[in-house]
Amino acid sequence: MDNDQKQYEVAVIGLGAMGAAATYQLANKGIRVLGIDQHDPPHSHGSSHGETRITREAIGEGPQFVPLARRSHLLWRKIEAASGKRLFTQCGGLIIAGSGLDSPLHGQRNFLRSTVDQAIQHNILHRQLAAQTIAEQHPQFAVDDYQCGYYEPGAGFLNPEAAISAQLSLAESVGATVITGSKATWSKVGAGFAISVNGNIFYVDKVVLALGPWLPQAVPYISPRLTVRRQSLFWFALDGTVDYRTNTPIFIWHWGPGENEVFYGFPQIGPKPEIKVASEQTCKSTAPDNVERHIDKDECVHFYARHLASRLRGVSNRCTRATSCLYTCTEDSDFIIDWSPEQADMLIVSACSGHGFKHSAAIGEAVAEMITTGTTPAVLLPFALKT
Repeated sequence: MDNDQKQYEVAVIGLGAMGAAATYQLANKGIRVLGIDQHDPPHSHGSSHGETRITREAIGEGPQFVPLARRSHLLWRKIEAASGKRLFTQCGGLIIAGSGLDSPLHGQRNFLRSTVDQAIQHNILHRQLAAQTIAEQHPQFAVDDYQCGYYEPGAGFLNPEAAISAQLSLAESVGATVITGSKATWSKVGAGFAISVNGNIFYVDKVVLALGPWLPQAVPYISPRLTVRRQSLFWFALDGTVDYRTNTPIFIWHWGPGENEVFYGFPQIGPKPEIKVASEQTCKSTAPDNVERHIDKDECVHFYARHLASRLRGVSNRCTRATSCLYTCTEDSDFIIDWSPEQADMLIVSACSGHGFKHSAAIGEAVAEMITTGTTPAVLLPFALKT
């Protein structure tokens, strides 16, 4: 490898949701970009796996996310057209909560109310549903009379593995260099950086760190702001009495007013009669290199009894498979996308607090603009490092 081959304008380290999107968008702008990942993306070691990720336009987490979600919906279709892969299934989305009760999620005390507010403010097509209407239109859900819902026809789910694979392939097709299965280290050299990978040294002008759960150990000064949490994903068998393939939206169900009294799920998406469901735990922290990745039987039994047993019709207690993933969370469930205050020309793109994948296409595009212009696009200004 000659010296010219070792010179790049930008290195993107970490090729999950954000890193893959940034690599593609930079390469698509004609930037000479090097993408590096210690694993072989798409992989199951971080935050961007599990076959499905919810996407929606009215973002209950706050108005700062709505432009990213709406732009991403457009970009997913463009990436689908360019790659020939199906990435975005628009099956509609349903949020259920107790009428007049709290529905805490991702830093919001009343997630349902916040979602409705964003839909109204941004003129997003939606319907507010009473319990009887939910029961009539979506008989999969055994709702109680005091519950109500928000339905968004433009919502749906993304295939995270396919999305990452498509963007990395497209990035390489327009000139990016992608190195996987290799850990990178870096040091400041003059006006740029020296990146060491497998004994090779690459010289770059700027670095994008999209390390997800590995960010706290790689950048210690940011570590106190972040908490890595293990999350569990489950697939439960259907008993054949209720159809979860047609007229089944993605769903987020706040069955109680407590922070952990919520779960979410998806339609049946493959030939196997099963659906994927999950919740979010916000109490225990971990680290990516020593996390317990195995989901044991007791965890499956507990999840079914706590969340599903009296709520999802036609879903049996037989867990067909389960896996874990990692969320890298800030205290307020916001994102961090900003230049490092310690190293010039290093852009930190994390954390995503467990709700970032839906926004990643637009974030990748905005990061590419930030790198090439040196200015922060308006859509990223809310995610600056807080002092």
